[in-house]
Amino acid sequence: MVNRILIRIKVVQMLYSYLLTRNEFHLKAPSANTRDGKYAYSVYLNLLLLLLELSGYRVSRKSSSPLDSMGASNMLSGGKLAKALASDSDIREIIAKDETGIEAFDPIIRDLYSKITSSAVYTDYRKKRSRSLDDDVRMWTVILSTVIGRDNTLIDAARSQEGFSLSGFNKGVIMAIDTLKEYNDSQQSYADAQASLTASLEKAYELYHALLMLPVYITDIEADRLEAAKDKYCPSDDELNPNLRFVENGFVKAIRENADMQEYLKKHPFSWEEDYFMLKNLLEKVKESQTYRDYMDGDTTSFEADCDFWRNILRTVVFPSDILAEALENRSVYWNDDLAIMGTFVLKSIKHFATAGNEEVKLLPIFKDEEDSRFGPELFLNSIKERDTYRGYVERFINDSNWDPERLAFMDIVILITAISELLMFPSIPLAVTMNEYVEIANYYSTPRSGQFINGVLFSVSNYLREQGLHNK
Repeated sequence: MVNRILIRIKVVQMLYSYLLTRNEFHLKAPSANTRDGKYAYSVYLNLLLLLLELSGYRVSRKSSSPLDSMGASNMLSGGKLAKALASDSDIREIIAKDETGIEAFDPIIRDLYSKITSSAVYTDYRKKRSRSLDDDVRMWTVILSTVIGRDNTLIDAARSQEGFSLSGFNKGVIMAIDTLKEYNDSQQSYADAQASLTASLEKAYELYHALLMLPVYITDIEADRLEAAKDKYCPSDDELNPNLRFVENGFVKAIRENADMQEYLKKHPFSWEEDYFMLKNLLEKVKESQTYRDYMDGDTTSFEADCDFWRNILRTVVFPSDILAEALENRSVYWNDDLAIMGTFVLKSIKHFATAGNEEVKLLPIFKDEEDSRFGPELFLNSIKERDTYRGYVERFINDSNWDPERLAFMDIVILITAISELLMFPSIPLAVTMNEYVEIANYYSTPRSGQFINGVLFSVSNYLREQGLHNK
């Protein structure tokens, strides 16, 4: 029900937000060309390597580590942060050059290890049953600040290094702490983006139910009005004997009593009651429509006619309403973008009610099948992991005479990365489907020329990848 069209849109939106705000782990650039600056940078690199050495990684080719004999008994080994740092290409390059002077700390590293493992912050860290990257960063930043950065034996060892200054040493400690925090921020940003993708899809499914319930709330306002008219002083004959066709609409009764709807609302409570003025406004627009007048003037009705009435009213009166758009925007940042697709599914569901007769109608599930439920997360993850590779494919086929790289909208790049990811990750999806879907997304979310640009570049990239044997669509 949350179909792949909507999933693609959500992935593009979340990827755009993630790439626009990410703050990945990068080694800091060398400091200013001063004695303190140069020394601070060497301390900074040494502290990152020291973190790895304390965690059981080999960081020098010139000598073995005093901690090598500990092997699996090293209590600092196995951390997520150390593993991430050890796999970083910049860190590996520094280790390969073997020019940092990390050996200066060999005489004190066992003593430093003991101080770290007996510290309060490490003791609290060890008590955790499962340790996240955030836990690792929090522990190591505190260790750098309160243990390593203040350890006199380590500072004395650092004095043997060329250019030592205490201010440079302290600055190096701060740089190392900032780098670890920045790396954690990038990981948290990714986790937040994944969570936002899931939340936005769940909100789309909530909108489906909310839109199906709108006729119930609109009808209830009219029913309350009719009852109040009967009780007023000197009611008219028409008020005492009103036309009840609208308030007794069979579809409204069916959706109100639908088992799937009741079960969903029990788990995910939702109400339009706080939007009374929107409902009242919509009721007025409904009653002003020719569809309403024809329906109320009919000689007879049927359940199918009741369903058709609400399908037409929703399609022509309710969904295009500005006041509904405003209410949706207040409810969720996602819902205005979701209305067109979810509205289509609502109309399909009402048609299903019309043809079901006396059978209990099953509302649409959030995903058609297990493959669709995996589509969004897998597309999102691969787009992030391979974004540099995919952007390289894009830049390979930008013709400067037609497409100025400086002019390209960032959204266009995000759309192309996602499209290439789908092209390579999901061989069962036809190329024409992928191209058409992302051209439509570009036409809606980016610049007037974006659709043409996406179509041209994606076609060229696809041909190149086919020639390279990377896909056979």
